[in-house]
Amino acid sequence: MSERVTIEDVAALARVSIKTVSRVINDEPNVSAATRDKVEKAIARLKFRPSRAAKSLASRKAFTISLLYDNPCAHYIANVQTGVLAECEKQGYDLIVHPRSSPGYELAREVISLYHQARFDGVILTPPLCDNATIVAALADEGIPTTLIAPGTPAPVFSSVVTDDELASFEMTRHLLNLGHRRIAFISGHPAHLAVQQRTAGFVRAMREAGVAVADGMIATGFNSFACGVEAGKKLLDFDSPPTAIFAANDEMAAGVLTIAYERQLAVPDDLSLVGFDDIPLATQLWPMLTTVGQPIKTMASRATEMLLDIVSGNIGDESPRLEKIPSSLIHRQSTAIPRPS
Repeated sequence: MSERVTIEDVAALARVSIKTVSRVINDEPNVSAATRDKVEKAIARLKFRPSRAAKSLASRKAFTISLLYDNPCAHYIANVQTGVLAECEKQGYDLIVHPRSSPGYELAREVISLYHQARFDGVILTPPLCDNATIVAALADEGIPTTLIAPGTPAPVFSSVVTDDELASFEMTRHLLNLGHRRIAFISGHPAHLAVQQRTAGFVRAMREAGVAVADGMIATGFNSFACGVEAGKKLLDFDSPPTAIFAANDEMAAGVLTIAYERQLAVPDDLSLVGFDDIPLATQLWPMLTTVGQPIKTMASRATEMLLDIVSGNIGDESPRLEKIPSSLIHRQSTAIPRPS
């Protein structure tokens, strides 16, 4: 057949409407088995190969979703994109990636304008954008299909995929305590990332339940970057009684601490135990390789995408927003050991 075969040709051969052909092409519900069979046979006979543009025109969908992020950790964002793209490719969707750092009200306006201009089908929000009440409310008011990855407090209007950051941090702190460490420092994450702040809560709870006081100055503020890890590491190791173990709220900050430890000729883990969070590729590129929390970032991103595409395609009807929790895991490597005797 000619390459000019159109969806109208398929509809004529199958003796159905163009809309019905579109539903079959897009694997939508509400098509009887007999009708679907007729359409599929017509498609096969005509050797019709619908382009994504043709599918879009026929279904009034763009077959494109948007990923919004505001995060300085390149490894984290790369993992998110990998997970989102895997599901997009599986279901025949394109992905538009938008880095954003505008204030909440401005970003909300930008996203809504972009939605109407670029005609994408839905949005995935990552931290800290998914914790921004202004953005979340604006998307909900516009009725824009949206899912959230790792919000600190899941929004009741949108489906979310989370992991238990507080529990994972609690268990990692308990690992250091079980090794015998008592003077343990913690480098917190970006204040706007509520899920990352839950890691601080897990650290404090583990120390409290073990009856170990957190010494003054042993919780340093970080902003999720390598440079912040360097600065926090300097401050913590400058104490007259420095920590024997440092827990950084992400792996990039842990890498910054490791740099300062080497600069000061401290051996890790003999002089200083060091742990991180996320298990980004960098964790195994350092030496010693980093003991860390394996956060299932790719899996979370892929699942959030699948949930969004279910909404876009109408596969879940009018169900209430879902909250799916995917567990993290402790990964023990070479950067922790029992503390040296004083």
